Amino acid sequence: MVYVDTSALAKWYLNERGSQEFADWIVEQPEPWISTLTSLEMRCLLARRRRAGEITTESEERVYSTFEEDVANGYLFLHPVDDEALRSALALIGRLTDQPLRTLDALHLAFARQLAAPLVATADEAMAAAAVTLGLGVIRFGG
Repeated sequence: MVYVDTSALAKWYLNERGSQEFADWIVEQPEPWISTLTSLEMRCLLARRRRAGEITTESEERVYSTFEEDVANGYLFLHPVDDEALRSALALIGRLTDQPLRTLDALHLAFARQLAAPLVATADEAMAAAAVTLGLGVIRFGG
């Protein structure tokens, strides 16, 4: 089992640094987990790229639709957001005082811990460092 955060997962849907490495890796994963937070973040990421002129409106809709189909077809396992995860993320921010842990990264790590996922996939350096501090294995993709 592996928990995949949005920064890594975006590489599956968009051509960016580390995309081929991620594509080669993800197809070998029997149980890649994401959260409902990932759905929100993916939508926001695509809208931000459209506003920046990096992708078209048509590409934004096509990519998000493909992402939703992958979830619906069971290629990505979906973990729900709940109050327990929010409390856990709050505790992580308080515990990891030397880490520049952002809110959403803390939530992703809380989900990984709820799932007892031994491995986190990310393209985010700060999240990777926090995951290591928590004793999680990390696989990093070009950020």
